[in-house]
Amino acid sequence: MNSTLKPEGFGPLKGIKVLELGTLIAGPFCARMLAEFGATVIKIESPENGDPLRQWRVLKEGTSLWWSVQARNKQSITLNLKDARAQDIARQLALDADIIIENYRPGVLEKWQLGYEQLQAINPALIMVRISGYGQTGPLSGMPGFGAIGESMGGLRYVSGHADRPPVRVGVSIGDSLAALHGVTGAMMALRHRDMTGGRWNGKTGAESVAGVGQMVDVALYESVFNMMESLVPEYDVAGVVRERTGGALPGIVPSNTYTCAANENIVIAGNGDAIFKRLMQAIGRDDLADDPELIKNDGRVPRTAEIDAAIQQWCSTQTIEQALAILQAADVPVGKIYSVADMMTDPQFLARNMFEQHHFNDGSPVKLPAISPKMSVTPGQTRWLGPKLGEHTHAVLRDLGYSDEQILQLQQQHVI
Repeated sequence: MNSTLKPEGFGPLKGIKVLELGTLIAGPFCARMLAEFGATVIKIESPENGDPLRQWRVLKEGTSLWWSVQARNKQSITLNLKDARAQDIARQLALDADIIIENYRPGVLEKWQLGYEQLQAINPALIMVRISGYGQTGPLSGMPGFGAIGESMGGLRYVSGHADRPPVRVGVSIGDSLAALHGVTGAMMALRHRDMTGGRWNGKTGAESVAGVGQMVDVALYESVFNMMESLVPEYDVAGVVRERTGGALPGIVPSNTYTCAANENIVIAGNGDAIFKRLMQAIGRDDLADDPELIKNDGRVPRTAEIDAAIQQWCSTQTIEQALAILQAADVPVGKIYSVADMMTDPQFLARNMFEQHHFNDGSPVKLPAISPKMSVTPGQTRWLGPKLGEHTHAVLRDLGYSDEQILQLQQQHVI
């Protein structure tokens, strides 16, 4: 996969070197965001099949369409990390990196002499982002962790769905993605601290350099989800409240729910602000509720949630979704349809914000990718190329490390790369 190459070294992370030791979602998504904003990211993959994400979901010519996004702007090299020679190559790359991102089970990198303490002893400025199911410590740290488990343990699954049915999952791997975003945040804070305490370590001059203070960023999937759970803990600790599943409603904040219009089309209405609630009730012809003194504040509306929701639903059932949107938007009530990807592709807001990028595969066929977020006015992110072929950059990276073509060929013949 490829696209029109953009200039190297552009973006707020220009000059930052990242080594990615990860597969699938959490670690690679974290590295992807750094690459989108200018970091040089070298991704190490297994020589046999590479990152399993290459074969996930919808494929084009044997490669996942997801891969074109998840691995954009990255360099792919192949190393058999079970081989000591491959471990040595990885160590050389690690010691020249500003940030290492990994999502192996705790203990694996230590076995390969690539653990944080082992590398930090040589490079004190090293930043290592470690993403795992349960973190690097604790009784569960050695257990395999996946996004679904993190979502369950972190509390998200318990509150997702309807009260009379089993918990449901969000339609994407939200636990992995939340962990990745926590990894990015931690990496940026660690970079700031390193630069404030001396800056990057120069591996060539070693002790002559003034090295900043690096650190390990320990990200657990379940803790990343747990961090999103709003007032869950104090509500339970102080009031003994266990938040339960409430379907499409926002519990304790009224009205905020999903309602069904004519033709069985769904709409989300958030009328939970006090002034908004009054405008909403007037818009749907319920002046009696708009003027009810008990409903002026949210705490008065909560006990009458069912009544309020029924009134809104009764009105929605008489409106097409287009009519409901027009009336409520005119009343300045937060309202929206529930978008499918087909809706997004033609929506004026998405198009006005340039939320789709047009690229091409190597065979010339077109592909749209999601644009890069967040949008920055001076140093925006960019897609320089799509997800690379397996091992596409192995030779170039090894040559940069000083390996000759003959040495590279020998490593290839011996299945080290």
